[in-house]
Amino acid sequence: MEMVNNQASSGGTRVRVQKFGRFLSAMVMPNIGAFIAWGLITAIFIPTGWKPNEDLAKLVSPMITYLLPLLIGYTGGKLVHDVRGGVVGAIATMGVIVGADIPMFMGAMIMGPLGGWVIKQVDRLFEGKIRAGFEMLVNNFSAGIIGGLLTLLAFTAIGPVVEALNHTLAAGVQGIVNAGLLPLANIIIEPAKILFLNNAINHGILSPIGLDEASKVGQSIFFLLETNPGPGLGILLAYWLVGRGNAKQSAPGAVIIHFLGGIHEIYFPYILMNPRLILAVIGGGMTGVFLFTLLGAGLVAPPSPGSIFALSAMAPKGGLLPVLAGVAGATIVSFLIAAALLKMSGKENEDELEQATEKMKELKGNQPAAAKGEEKVATPAAEVKKVVFSCDAGMGSSAMGAATLRKKFKEAGLDEITVINTAINDLPQDADIVITHKSLTSRAQAKLPEAEHISIDNFLNSPEYDKLVTRLK
Repeated sequence: MEMVNNQASSGGTRVRVQKFGRFLSAMVMPNIGAFIAWGLITAIFIPTGWKPNEDLAKLVSPMITYLLPLLIGYTGGKLVHDVRGGVVGAIATMGVIVGADIPMFMGAMIMGPLGGWVIKQVDRLFEGKIRAGFEMLVNNFSAGIIGGLLTLLAFTAIGPVVEALNHTLAAGVQGIVNAGLLPLANIIIEPAKILFLNNAINHGILSPIGLDEASKVGQSIFFLLETNPGPGLGILLAYWLVGRGNAKQSAPGAVIIHFLGGIHEIYFPYILMNPRLILAVIGGGMTGVFLFTLLGAGLVAPPSPGSIFALSAMAPKGGLLPVLAGVAGATIVSFLIAAALLKMSGKENEDELEQATEKMKELKGNQPAAAKGEEKVATPAAEVKKVVFSCDAGMGSSAMGAATLRKKFKEAGLDEITVINTAINDLPQDADIVITHKSLTSRAQAKLPEAEHISIDNFLNSPEYDKLVTRLK
């Protein structure tokens, strides 16, 4: 009984950590386009850039000081209380921006959600108590007053505290870098990625640190720690060349999706089917970071998705070769370790890849609705007009799944059914069927409980796709 309780506690803790990490990344990921725009302007127009321009370079500082933190603050508030929460969150974020001398990404991640939460509580307090005709007046003034008070609080108290904390963290990180211990970070990063914490780690932790460093020196190695496609590429190449069965046959397609498309989630099941391969990605990741550090590699902004094209685009002038060298080194080491481990393994079961994807559910402590005793009601075929494939960001795995399903619908003559991909937080109200990874189904159900929800575990070729096609025909 004690063992069961410990396992339940561990699973609950893991789920809470994932939920918090995804919330952090959800504030950053919708704004990645703005970060890339800032990165391109920085890389091109600063004095050491590709095409220096003194006038256009004036955009760099205001964008990182004001635009990017305000976008994060607005998004954080919107996550808590829709547009109204976003507006108050942005107002509150302005307090930490002006109250500190450094880019306030961490402060925005605090004040944005805080602003959204406070105005949400105020709205609940006034709900049903406002006289008819005074709704707009009360709503506008309550948002203005709360936003103003939070801005003053942020300016006088929270901003200085966050700035001091930021300096402490920066000093600690710099100490790790100076001691040559940064490659050890991959001992944590690579296993966490397999638990689908990649976005949380990259956008919730590493990107804010990297942006602060990039604003000072023009580039940062922290943009390369999680996004390096080399370790995953080594795993897929090893399966392609020395693997067997379904894994060997599917590996070439996965290489293209992972390395060129930047969707790292595609290689996670290949590690879960042989957990010893975690040693390969750790070794590859540590090698990549060692080479990045040795050669002085860095990027000017977060690459998203983590494809070789995105890494190349974000490399500073004269800094492409160090980035490519680190990726190549990580690939080679990961491949050699993975190939040796695969050869040591016995003949793989033909169904191991499918079985491995099932492990994701257990590792992440999530269960589909059917496993919890809830009855799944299938939407009548005649009523299905829109199918939505959803993931954390609405870009990577959901785009890939939507494209696959759209192709199957077209081949089956189901052209009248619309198939789109979105982030979970942007699920449209007119969605008839929502398809998500098993780890995200509960979040999608909470967001859109009236829709039918289908859980999958294989982004590229889930059997649920064919079942849905057959049912709708």
